[in-house]
Amino acid sequence: MITARLAYVSDPIALSDKELQDTAIIVVAAGSGTRLGYGMPKALVPLAGRSLLEHALDGIKLARCASQVIVVLPADAHELADRAERHPVKPLLCTGGATRNDSVRAGLEALRPGTERVLIHDAARALTPPEVFGKVVLALLAGARAVIPVLPVIDTIKQVATDPGQENAHITGTPARDMLRAVQTPQGFHAPTLLAAHRQAAGWETAAAEAVTDDAMLMEMLGERVDTVPGAAAGLKITTRLDLVLAESMLTPHPGKETPMTEQASSPPPIVVPRTGIGIDVHAVADAAEARPMWLAGLHFPQDQGLSGHSDGDAVAHAACDALFSAAGIGDLGTHFGTDRAEYAGASGTTLLTEAARLVREAGFEIGNVAVQFVGRRPKFAARREEADAVLSHAAGAPVTVTATTSDGLGYEGTGEGVTAYATALVYAVHG
Repeated sequence: MITARLAYVSDPIALSDKELQDTAIIVVAAGSGTRLGYGMPKALVPLAGRSLLEHALDGIKLARCASQVIVVLPADAHELADRAERHPVKPLLCTGGATRNDSVRAGLEALRPGTERVLIHDAARALTPPEVFGKVVLALLAGARAVIPVLPVIDTIKQVATDPGQENAHITGTPARDMLRAVQTPQGFHAPTLLAAHRQAAGWETAAAEAVTDDAMLMEMLGERVDTVPGAAAGLKITTRLDLVLAESMLTPHPGKETPMTEQASSPPPIVVPRTGIGIDVHAVADAAEARPMWLAGLHFPQDQGLSGHSDGDAVAHAACDALFSAAGIGDLGTHFGTDRAEYAGASGTTLLTEAARLVREAGFEIGNVAVQFVGRRPKFAARREEADAVLSHAAGAPVTVTATTSDGLGYEGTGEGVTAYATALVYAVHG
């Protein structure tokens, strides 16, 4: 019966006021996004000029199938919270936990009393079409207590095992492909049952809790039947840089074709020509009589004497700012953060980089990436390179990479009197 009703759903489903009132959607956006390498929460990673979370909320807005939307965020994710609060769906925000199960449970505890149906959705599946939400809700209304969107598995799947002392696994079996499905979100549930299941799982040992990879699996373990509805290719989970490229291509309009979230394109997409900028910043090491901390690439190096300057002297962050301003054509470091700007006296390099990125976006650009190399005798940098990349990427809201070199003892960098940083930035215009 459920399959018959869900043969095809394209327009927003028509729900009564009570059905809407009793339905909620929880968006889990508390992931770290380590594999994407942006140094920021995954849900904040930019896709076509907007965060993954904002795209996910777009689909929910178009689906029009729930009166409650709850977004579960990492602790201290202030920018992500600001973007969520500005979105037209006006979600309720709550803080997630150490694991996905903890985060989902936090969202469930925030449900209004009397909620009958809840959809759990991953912000990483940012382009899930609205009709998938509709199919899940209709299945719940038809009597399902747990329902998930799925796609047929295209690849042949092998079961493997690794013998003791062996490096490589060997094949132990080949499941029948026609019996396998790839699982997507949103996953829909009878809300009181799912909440009770999560409260029960909260007392499990860590290994048992971590073995539960999605909410449907939790329901299976408790003996509940889980139904399926057709998913959508656009609902891919964005986990790697390649996934981002694929998602970007889905958002690019093509003549005569529909994109996942827009109407049919009426003209070819504009050619996006990236703009590049160059920034250079030089800072001398402060006089030994002045106790000045060393800040470079957003990091504190307590063993080294700091660099002189109006702010914290972070030549790497300053060069990155200059390169961004150059690429966007909106001036330079002195234009925006000059010595006449008293509010930036002593400001951290990450503060300036965050503001520079904001100004670039305000000017109509999105940031592709920034690369910085500094030349100096100290500080010793190699062991902290990845940490610096993460801190600066978070500040810029885009990938920033830093490398370091010496000058073989030549010049002021070689004698340890100062540091020079060279940066390049790539930006592209965001077409409205």
